[in-house]
Amino acid sequence: LLGDELSQGLLALDPIRTMYGLELWRPFTAACFLGPPSIGWLMSAYYLFEYGSSLERAFGTAQHLLFLLIQIGFLSVCSAFFGQPFFAQSVITSMLHVLSRSMPNQKVKWLIFTVPYWTLPYGLMASDVLQAGNAGAALPHVLGILSGHVYYFHKNVWPKLGGEDWLVPPQFLVNKLEGRSAAKDSISNALKSRKKGAGRKLGSK
Repeated sequence: LLGDELSQGLLALDPIRTMYGLELWRPFTAACFLGPPSIGWLMSAYYLFEYGSSLERAFGTAQHLLFLLIQIGFLSVCSAFFGQPFFAQSVITSMLHVLSRSMPNQKVKWLIFTVPYWTLPYGLMASDVLQAGNAGAALPHVLGILSGHVYYFHKNVWPKLGGEDWLVPPQFLVNKLEGRSAAKDSISNALKSRKKGAGRKLGSK
């Protein structure tokens, strides 16, 4: 119904319209817009699903939601400063950076190569730069690495140095998003421990 330019204009990050026009959807749509359908669009959608689901399995749904909100907030400010109307690629790179820092030396397959996990964000950045033929294509990845590292440092490094872990989702959010799965886990663990018991015959003392 709408042309490409008009539809992208409705979805793009615009700080003035967001703050003064109360178009509060713009940071979220800017974080989700992957561009027009293409091979690159399919690859970005795959990366978004793969790395997003991996983070959710590793950290839990509530923590993953908090991660996404922090990334959208931080990247909205950075992208507005550098004039980037969309930053979905930065969100993908931030996910990949946090995962790669969690297990940096694990060997993974990328294209036809086997590389350490920590190199993947930089490999993805180099690939986009070569495809675009422009060094400016590295900017979304640089912002994603920076944003992901801010989260990783405050969540994993700072508490080990004696600081407070303030990136904790509120308990009501944990109960809402993970309550059922936690209840299922506790029931299954109780059943397993019951099966492991020695047991005794009926009527025995």
